Amino acid sequence: MALLEMRKVSKAFGGLSAVTDVSLRVAAGETVGLIGPNGAGKTTIFNLLTGVDPVDSGEILFDGRRLAGRRPAVINRLGIARTFQNIRLFNDLTALDNVRVAYHSRVGYSLLAAILRVGGYYREEKAMTEKAIRLLEIFHLADKREAIAHSLPYGEQRRLEIARALAGEPKLLLLDEPAAGMNPQETGELAALISWIREAFHLSVLLIEHDMSLVMSCCQRIYVLEYGRLIAGGDPKTIQNHPKVIEAYLGG
Repeated sequence: MALLEMRKVSKAFGGLSAVTDVSLRVAAGETVGLIGPNGAGKTTIFNLLTGVDPVDSGEILFDGRRLAGRRPAVINRLGIARTFQNIRLFNDLTALDNVRVAYHSRVGYSLLAAILRVGGYYREEKAMTEKAIRLLEIFHLADKREAIAHSLPYGEQRRLEIARALAGEPKLLLLDEPAAGMNPQETGELAALISWIREAFHLSVLLIEHDMSLVMSCCQRIYVLEYGRLIAGGDPKTIQNHPKVIEAYLGG
């Protein structure tokens, strides 16, 4: 059974159809790519999946639940986390606090316990800090834990954003152009990291990316969008040789 399934989903903004009758699926433990020219509707799909924008028609199922009408925070707690095309960290917080914030979405103590600073509050805060530090270690950011987020180099900010997303303990991780601004060496390292994350954290990944070397190296299946419509889907080899995909990227 699919972990995520979109069934004939459409979304328009005014008179502009951003997404039209899109159906796709992501299985448990799978990395799926979503590619297409600029303006094809890829980020709109992420916004629909995370509740940022409401669906006009069709339905989205995640882990057997319908997502229609659910707020982004609720969808996040159900197990969907994302990064953004333009990095959205809490720029004035430390790297450690950026990750700790995500753990607070699943905090177990009450507001009263936080106000009174009872024992359970301190135990849980300590556990969250330790887990956040372990995540920073995984992403080679432990020595930057006290650095203010906006002071980090671009590549480290990207890694920190992924670490923060993983702190929410998702079942599905949505990565929106994670290789943007990276050089070829960094992109190669990112591809290996994405594959490792999928296995180590036992999750699925849906990836938007323009760097085809990254997509082809870490995705089991790929969907291709053009003008808001799906024009192809299949394994990397099929997509590389698909005439509609070649036309969309290179012209007739």
